[in-house]
Parts: sequence; structure tokens; C-alpha cells
Amino acid sequence: MKFPGKRKSKHYFPVSEESRIPLERDLAGSNRIYTVGIDQLIVDIEAHVGLDYLERYHLIKGESQIADSELVESIYQELKDSDKIVGEFAGGSTGNTLHNYAVLSDDDCVALGAINRSIQVGDYAYKYICTTNSHVDLSYLKPCDGPMARAMCLITPDKERTFVIGKGIMNELSPDYIPEEVVSGASSLLISTYLLRDHESPIFQATMKAIKIAKDSDVPVVLSLGTAGIIKDNRDFLLHFLKNDISIVAGNEDEVSFLMGESDPLLALEKCLDYADMVLLTVGKSGLYLGGYCDQESLRKTKDNLHTKSIPNYNLYEYSRAMPKSACVNPKKIFTHINPFLGGPGKIENTNGAGDAALSAVLHDISSNSYHKLMVPNSPKHQTEFLTYSSLHQVAKYANRASFEVLNQNSPRLSKGLPEKEDSLEESYWEL
Repeated sequence: MKFPGKRKSKHYFPVSEESRIPLERDLAGSNRIYTVGIDQLIVDIEAHVGLDYLERYHLIKGESQIADSELVESIYQELKDSDKIVGEFAGGSTGNTLHNYAVLSDDDCVALGAINRSIQVGDYAYKYICTTNSHVDLSYLKPCDGPMARAMCLITPDKERTFVIGKGIMNELSPDYIPEEVVSGASSLLISTYLLRDHESPIFQATMKAIKIAKDSDVPVVLSLGTAGIIKDNRDFLLHFLKNDISIVAGNEDEVSFLMGESDPLLALEKCLDYADMVLLTVGKSGLYLGGYCDQESLRKTKDNLHTKSIPNYNLYEYSRAMPKSACVNPKKIFTHINPFLGGPGKIENTNGAGDAALSAVLHDISSNSYHKLMVPNSPKHQTEFLTYSSLHQVAKYANRASFEVLNQNSPRLSKGLPEKEDSLEESYWEL
């Protein structure tokens, strides 16, 4: 497990003798720390189009829509013939997050989903595998007959993304391909609302099985909200789902606001904490918010300036580490906000994957906490049950930085980790 940022050695291993790792310990034989994600394996095909193009095909701008194979193929051929396609990439919300997690942590994660039984050089399944980080374990995928799913990512001049999806075999993951030992041993289980569209589909049943295993094993379940269209159609179900099954929620301003029935992003985040232990809320050009819980006894006040928006002095305890609400005797909601790194990239061609990158950084920090607890179980950092290794403030900085890299490179997947040191940054991303 690679810890992000630069740290002093005492931050890895506390100086008290009883908490040190014996030099003769075989770390290579230790249990793996990893995260697991369920995804509809899909290839993103990006193209730049005008608003009239969406109107011609009766597409709703900014949303994700399922279409039949014939329409997807027709759109693909038209875009290809007019030379509007700018790239074809391995995609999927969870797939992007797992890939970025692997890049950031330089460690393992596991993908669950369905893929072609017969893979040929140059086909979509081949492209998916070739453009996914080698630390993403694909050995548990279900082999199926049929084509890979395709998502036509249509980018309009206002940089808004509209998805048209041809399903292929993306929903064919069945409950018998959920490995109980893998899910129960994970540091987190990542799912998305895309898996919840069709309650009759095999992948929905597989997701429900994985969630039950995770809950029985005290593995945090992380939900990426996906798209506002799904929330509109399933709001009541999702609210019940969040309350009973989800530990961490990630979404953008529109998704969280619509789900909570609250337009103010900070108040929407606060309301969402009534359903989950931790919430990541991205707000585009305004950066991101992160909220969670901390017990009264473990609160740490910020050393930065206090800020007031819809909640007075909302960042007062942002130097605290997030905890499961159930682990708090006297739970206190804590919040932090960060503006885009360096004001954001000078030119943003495509926002695809920025939120997924931010979430991958959050998952990395959660895994770092599990790893450190395994390596140094007597550390003072683990005398209380925490979700994150770092303060809410530092996790937000890390998530913000990862998001910037995706926006800056105009690709939903990181090609390399974050720089080791930059003069414009503090010495360390992490504050203990």
C-alpha cells in the first residue's frame, strides 16, 4: 500500500516501543488490503457534437440513457464517418474509480462484472483490458457470450456530457459470481446507481448479495450516485437504500441536491449525512465538499480560517478524522470544502471522470487506514474506530488533487500517480 504524499517516518510508525513493527516480520505474507467494485463493464466512445445532434436523436442533455443496439450502432457509424470521435476508452464509473485507485495506491483492487467469453485482439473487451491498470484484478469477472457494452459520450460545446448506452452483456453478472471471501475481506465495496436501474437484472441481484456480505463483515459500502435521471426515477427506493445499506455516498451537486430535496449544496450534504456516515459532494468549478461524523471526544479544531456559508463556521472541526456514526458516543457532523487546485486547469475539454478520481482518492485513504491498522494495531491512531486514515481536510485536498489531474489530462483515467513534490503544495497532503 502506497501512502499518498510525503510523510516523516514517525507518522508511519509511532515511536512507542509496543507499537513498532518487528524487523523480522514477513510483510510479504500479510493479508492483502484492497477494495472491491461491481461494474457494468463498458467502453466509452467520446465525440464532440452540437446541441442539434441531441435534439435529432431525442436525447436528454447531461443524462445517461439506455438505447437499443441498432441506435447505438447508427450513432457510432455516423460519428465515425464524420470524424467526430476523439477517443475510445475503457469506461464505467466504478471501472474508472478502480483504475485510478490502483494508480494512486500502487496496490490491488478487484473488479466484478461480466466480460466476453471469447476475446480477440482489437475488440472492445481487448481494449478494456489493455487500458486498465494491472493492479485491477479481473480474474473474478464472469465470462459471457455477447458484445461488450458501449457508451457514446456526446460532449456538447458547453462541455456537458450526454451518454447513450448500448447494454450488450453489461448486466449479466449473476449472484453465483460474487466471491464471498473476496468481498468480506475488502476495505470497502464500491457500487453505483447504474447497477440499480433494473431490479430484475442479474447484476442487481448480484449487487444485493455483495452488499449483504459486506454488511455482515463490517465492510463499508460506497455508493456513487451516477446520474440525476436514475435518481428521479428511483428516489424513494434510493433513500431507503441509503438508510439501510450505504456507508459512504459520492455524487455531484445536482445528484445530491435532487436526492435530498435541497438546492444548497452544503445543506444537501448535511441532510445526506442523516442517511450515511460520509459524503463526497463535487461542485464543479467550486471544488468539492466532504462531510462525515466524528465523536465529541475525538474532534480536532481547524488551524485554518473559519468559513460561514449556509452553516456557520462549518469547517470548525475539519482537522478531525471521519468515523462511522455507530462508533460515536456523541456524534458530531463535520464538514470541509476546498476550491479547485490552482483554480482548476486552464482549459477543460471534458469533465468525464473527475468525480470518479476524487472518489478513488477517498477510497485510497480508507484502505490506508485498514493497512496501517493491520501493520501497527497498537498505534494510537486505532484506539478509536475511524473510517479514514487522515483528517477530513487532508482527504479533501487529496481528492481535489486527483480530480485536477484527470481534468488536466482530458481523460477519465489517470496515467500515472500524483507528483511526489511540488513547490506550490504543502510538504505533505496528509496531516495526522
